[in-house]
Amino acid sequence: MPDIERRIVVVRHAKAVPRETADVEDFERELADRGRTDAPRMGHRLAESGFAVGLALCSPARRTRQTWQLMLPALADPPPTVFDDRLYGADAEELLGVLGEQADELTGLLVVGHNPAVHELAVGLCGDGPEPLVARLGESFPTCAVAVLTVNGSWGSLAWKAARLVELWTPRG
Repeated sequence: MPDIERRIVVVRHAKAVPRETADVEDFERELADRGRTDAPRMGHRLAESGFAVGLALCSPARRTRQTWQLMLPALADPPPTVFDDRLYGADAEELLGVLGEQADELTGLLVVGHNPAVHELAVGLCGDGPEPLVARLGESFPTCAVAVLTVNGSWGSLAWKAARLVELWTPRG
């Protein structure tokens, strides 16, 4: 199989209500007002970028579902979405494993998840890229941040430091 360039879009859920003030279990925490504003903005940013994906994997937690549902209307050709129970509470290694299971026909994948795992996934995959972007990614991955990485090869051969960071967007700049 030829080396196909694949795209991985890593999204941290938007700002949620704080654990301390939520009257529900962590899984059921919903987005805060700022999150409800940031998620559609990042959806528009993704749409304007032209970085299409063929599948979205989303944690089933309320705040990740809400983030993705608020991003979707901006996309002209929204991908199918799978709410994967394994993404809630996963660490970066487990997320890498889920990515590695994807079908070879798929060339673009978006993952909506939780910190610290999504930040560690993006940093761990990033082996190359413009130094200012790589440095920013290493420093932080705030709520509703989006990292776009490219990698050559199959999903099954995906490994740490194998990807190139091509974009990094945050709601505040």
